[in-house]
Amino acid sequence: MISPLAYVDPSAKIGKNVTVHPFAYIDKNVEIGDDNVIMPYASLMSGTRMGNGNKVYQGAVVAAVPQDFAYTGEDTLAYIGNNNVIRENAVIIRGTHAGHATSVGDGNFIMTGARLSHDVEVGNHCIIGNGSQVSGNCIIQDCAILTSNVLMQGNTRLGSYSLVQGGCRFIKDIPPYIVAAHEPIVFYSINTKVLELAGFSETLIKHIAQAYRILYKANTSQHDALLRIQEQVPNSPEIERIIEFVKTSKLGIIH
Repeated sequence: MISPLAYVDPSAKIGKNVTVHPFAYIDKNVEIGDDNVIMPYASLMSGTRMGNGNKVYQGAVVAAVPQDFAYTGEDTLAYIGNNNVIRENAVIIRGTHAGHATSVGDGNFIMTGARLSHDVEVGNHCIIGNGSQVSGNCIIQDCAILTSNVLMQGNTRLGSYSLVQGGCRFIKDIPPYIVAAHEPIVFYSINTKVLELAGFSETLIKHIAQAYRILYKANTSQHDALLRIQEQVPNSPEIERIIEFVKTSKLGIIH
């Protein structure tokens, strides 16, 4: 159902069983799939590409114009996958340059007042907490959690299943499966509770903990620590992911 009190540009492509509440705004160059709900005063701006089963709450803005001095008015995109919740006053900014886009995967929960800036990549089943600010070109991998009022500086990465405690800010990468906390931000612990809830075995969690003891507690170089992890920790896709994340970090990882 599309309310007659909503504005929907005639060129917008709207799927089946979509509810658009009064005073919502759907711009030109917008494509949304089936079973979406657009609440009052939500805005889907030009460049929105939305899948199925999403719910966009009051005051949220999808595909806002980039807050980037490099932006020159090109038609860029913001991709939103399936079954995401975008709560009140959240803002998702589209890509800066033609051929670039901001992308949000499936099953994410983007809370009130959160912002995803230009060219951000968010995986699947992530939580972006109330008021958290994600700067341009950041990558948030699957099942990661930013709690409230986190500041994620540009070009940083947050690894899968990691959690950043409220009010933290970081300018380096945070590797997978950990909790990051304090100011300045540091490695705090393994994200054990979330890993258990996700079905990680007790043995695998112990192996992840062993890898991070070597990386953070062995008092050796990062290069040597990675070699020790390969030699001493039983191999698994999760251990390989840790090693690959650290090796490919351009900004370095948090201490």
